Amino acid sequence: MSKQPSASTTRPASVDRDDVIHVLGEIDEDMLNDILALNPTFDDLEQAAIWAAGEGDVLARQGHPLTGVVSDIVDILTADEEEPPRWG
Repeated sequence: MSKQPSASTTRPASVDRDDVIHVLGEIDEDMLNDILALNPTFDDLEQAAIWAAGEGDVLARQGHPLTGVVSDIVDILTADEEEPPRWG
């Protein structure tokens, strides 16, 4: 009898372009390709969408820091955003 790897030791299957569009909405083709190149999971996309929408503080309080693929996706999604003005 062969033993299957447990869910905690395997990474879920990567997503396809339809999944990315479903979670993140219509995005630039270059962004889409850059995100797909990261081989994200559906969970990665969902977390990135939350962070990019400005709700990351909620996840951080729940022990889900912005790291790895999620961080890379957020960087891609927010690359065109202007830096907020620095006061003082």
